[in-house]
Amino acid sequence: MGQKIRVLIAKAGLDGHDRGAKVIAAALRDGGMEVIYTGVRKSPEVIVDAALQEDVNAIGISSLSGAHMTIFPKVMALMKGKGMDDVLLFGGGIIPQQDIEKLNVMGVGKLFTPGASMIEIVDYLKQYFQTRLA
Repeated sequence: MGQKIRVLIAKAGLDGHDRGAKVIAAALRDGGMEVIYTGVRKSPEVIVDAALQEDVNAIGISSLSGAHMTIFPKVMALMKGKGMDDVLLFGGGIIPQQDIEKLNVMGVGKLFTPGASMIEIVDYLKQYFQTRLA
């Protein structure tokens, strides 16, 4: 891989539980990626603006509040509006399988549920960007 993968990890909406997001951020750093963590309670607009300013390759959203069917589509729409078609949107949290399928159809990348291993998440991003950042 030619360049380092840059990932923005975000907690959107009113969800203030960020332990998982911090664990993911550390695992991605340990996996050789550059990670920007926005902190809790960020709006989709703040997340997308930060991703644009930081020139990231991927945005990872942690969603435990049940607002995933609002947050992910809003972030995707904002990304499209800013021409960020080459930025991967992925995430995880407590998301029912039927919602994961709907979000995937909309263009959201892999969504990890509780119990996913850190290695699985790191490997997913490395494989996704293997040819894109060569």
